[in-house]
Amino acid sequence: MTAGSMPIADPPDGARPRRGRGLVLIGGRGTGKSTVGWLIAARAGRPFIDSDREIEVRSGRSIRAIFDELGEPAFRDWEESTLARLAAEAPEAVLATGGGAILREANRNVLRGFGLVAWLTANPAEMGRRLQAHRSGLAERPALTPAGTLDEIVAVLAARQPLYASLADVTIATDGLTPTEVAETLLALWPGESPPC
Repeated sequence: MTAGSMPIADPPDGARPRRGRGLVLIGGRGTGKSTVGWLIAARAGRPFIDSDREIEVRSGRSIRAIFDELGEPAFRDWEESTLARLAAEAPEAVLATGGGAILREANRNVLRGFGLVAWLTANPAEMGRRLQAHRSGLAERPALTPAGTLDEIVAVLAARQPLYASLADVTIATDGLTPTEVAETLLALWPGESPPC
């Protein structure tokens, strides 16, 4: 195991459901979930799915439009139904989730059963730098608090951190690592890394 990765033990007494062969990437915006997920899927010969993009395709709206026109609860409903369908339709995929996918218990249960759950982290300042470097990413995503980007990241992470921690099997701090290094670390840890026969 490389520096920066930390396994998190399963809860006692078999609290986790039976595992699938997929890989789930969780974490805040700007931690590299989509980039790393795509690299892992390409190396492992698995499908790559970005749940936010799937929500946009299935709803026919951008995520920002769903938030603006229908509100966050409607977006979370789309997210929940999309994750459930993806788990059934592509059980061996590499799945990058939106940062708030862990907010609903139903989603956490689906993700636990999907496969290995990897929590990608980064220092809030680094996350903000990455988001600023990809202005389209900020433009396409709704603000989650009235604060500026860095303050929003800090506030949202503080609220979500316990949920990420409770769900994750492994945590990788992506600061100072290239996406390829993060992908290689996860490929070494993922029991489903071999392509299906």
